[in-house]
Amino acid sequence: MIKTLLLCGIVLLICVISSKLLYRFGIPTLIIFLILGMILGSDGIGGIYFDNSTFAQQISSIALVFIMFYGGFGVSWNEAKPIASQAILLATLGVVFTAILVGVFSHFILNISLLEGMLLGAVVSSTDAASVFSILRSKSLNLKGGLASMLEIESGSNDPIAYMLTTVVISLITNNSQQSIIGMLSRQILFGIAIGFVISYLSVLVLKRIHLNVEGLYSILVISLTLLGYSLSEILGGNGFLTVYIIGIVIGNSKIPYKRNLVHFFDGVSWLMQIVLFFTLGLLVFPSQLPSAFRNGFIVAIFMALVARPVAIFSILSWFKTPIKQQLLVSWVGLRGAASIVFATYALTNNLSVANELFNTVFIIALFSIIVQGTLIPTISKKLDLVEEESSVFKTFNDYENEVHTKLVEIVIEENSPLKNKTIMNANIPEDVLIIMIKRKDEVIIPKGSSVIKAGDILVLAANNFEKLQVI
Repeated sequence: MIKTLLLCGIVLLICVISSKLLYRFGIPTLIIFLILGMILGSDGIGGIYFDNSTFAQQISSIALVFIMFYGGFGVSWNEAKPIASQAILLATLGVVFTAILVGVFSHFILNISLLEGMLLGAVVSSTDAASVFSILRSKSLNLKGGLASMLEIESGSNDPIAYMLTTVVISLITNNSQQSIIGMLSRQILFGIAIGFVISYLSVLVLKRIHLNVEGLYSILVISLTLLGYSLSEILGGNGFLTVYIIGIVIGNSKIPYKRNLVHFFDGVSWLMQIVLFFTLGLLVFPSQLPSAFRNGFIVAIFMALVARPVAIFSILSWFKTPIKQQLLVSWVGLRGAASIVFATYALTNNLSVANELFNTVFIIALFSIIVQGTLIPTISKKLDLVEEESSVFKTFNDYENEVHTKLVEIVIEENSPLKNKTIMNANIPEDVLIIMIKRKDEVIIPKGSSVIKAGDILVLAANNFEKLQVI
């Protein structure tokens, strides 16, 4: 037990420290977690033997739940609304187009059956949001034309579609489908969306009305609601990943107490889950088996980057008269990452004859995509003149915080004030108005959500927009 904890501490420390170096070069920090798992695995110097694909899949699925929730939680709907239609089509039709193109290509070029080719296409059809925005954040790159928001929504919402395609193809291969394919897809989509909106509506209602004396319990409450939504969706046959993504979007774009604290908390949880996810998948890989899959993985990775992804993007965005430069960049920023490797484990757990070869091929594709495509994103963005110099990429996220509060104002709470005898949490104060302190006679009170505002109190407020202070 102690040795396991020691190993966990060392791994996390190495991951955090190494991320500083990779950030500087614009390489997604997640790659170090993957490589570290390989180094410490059975074929590496660590000698940790791990081949339990079922356990790896379970861990990875739990990690994906939190990663996808935070992906939705971080979407700024105001920024994303103008390009939502394009992003949603890319996350649905784009994934299907990519899967079909890769499947047919693999069938003819790699000499595998059509269903096996379609399985490979389905597994690698989604893009990795964490890798894309790790690069954009490290280089402080915001993209023109709302491309950052488009890529964020596409990458965050296309995993559920890839998951559905993967389960459908596996069912066809194993002949285990007890219902029609259309019925299976309809059930996953309808139940996934319906449960997502119901749970998110109830979550916002609870978060606004419940009063918890300990601020940290709000984070635990959101975790419980997220897990509840995912579990109910899966039990009823819905798509749990789609459900938690919707829950994240709705909660993230609602006015709820302690939202800024929730952002910081789930940012940390998301990073921890990504470390666990990539490290576990790295352990599951046997590097000695990768050379045999290198040729196929490299060929498919090149085809996806130069043919499949561009064809899918141009066939959709051309209808919206999107400039060619923007379509070229979106085509390039189609990184494959952890989700693809996770979906490849479903072939292992279903004991498919091509499972090991598929898993190793997908691993090569993901490595190529993250290292080669990911590293070149800043350069290509600048070459295409699509970098927005005057604004930060963080403004496309809900966790963006204004740099400074330019207004400090004191207001006196009168007897007829609507704030009298209300707690700060229930006072309907605009979210971006910050209460610095409460002066009560000779006492200075550090405000908390449970602090009660009384007549005669002097509130010291801060905000960037003075008009927002006048509504109090």
